[in-house]
Amino acid sequence: MSTRNYIVLSEDLSLTDRQKYRLGAMAAGIAACFENNIGVWDPNEVPAANGVKPTALDVMNFLARSGGEPPESIDVREFQPVLDAGTALDQWLTAAFAAVGGEYSIFQAIPVPAIALRTRKLVVWYGVQLGNVPALATRMNFRRTVAAGTITAQFDLQEIWTGQKLDGYFSSPQIWLPNLPYALNVLASAIAPAQVVIPHNFVFEPAGTVSA
Repeated sequence: MSTRNYIVLSEDLSLTDRQKYRLGAMAAGIAACFENNIGVWDPNEVPAANGVKPTALDVMNFLARSGGEPPESIDVREFQPVLDAGTALDQWLTAAFAAVGGEYSIFQAIPVPAIALRTRKLVVWYGVQLGNVPALATRMNFRRTVAAGTITAQFDLQEIWTGQKLDGYFSSPQIWLPNLPYALNVLASAIAPAQVVIPHNFVFEPAGTVSA
């Protein structure tokens, strides 16, 4: 796990900085798509400086020229809890916090969302917003393999408790690759009902995929 994970309050960033965070996350996702056979890389559309495969920087330059529109072979949308995670409700809710210090999925009662097992879908998470006041989720854990698997990134949510909007951007985007199971959990600071934890994200699919 990286030791450089942190959250930047959105209100501490200019509109231009927030746009750069979003475009940077999209660029990282598109570059990962080309590495995982999601969409078709056209070197005339997205030139690669190394001539082999475009890097996130190459894609960032492309997005700057395209006004933020993705390559023609890739569709980009936001994560849908019911469609992508298999939740009962189309809402961003954790399970109820039953124990202080307990770890709870942000996908309601689904410990490992269904999208993590699908082919040709890739997800990038680049920030988070907390919907409850007071906020009771203290830490966000990205895990691989199972709900209690290896932590690949960890963010201290208390860093955004002081903000007006309880909203922030990750120091680096977190990428979920196709066909691999992942979990996304938060730690509870109190026994409480289900909490609203809204992750900022992009879902990438081959162009023309029917998603709903």
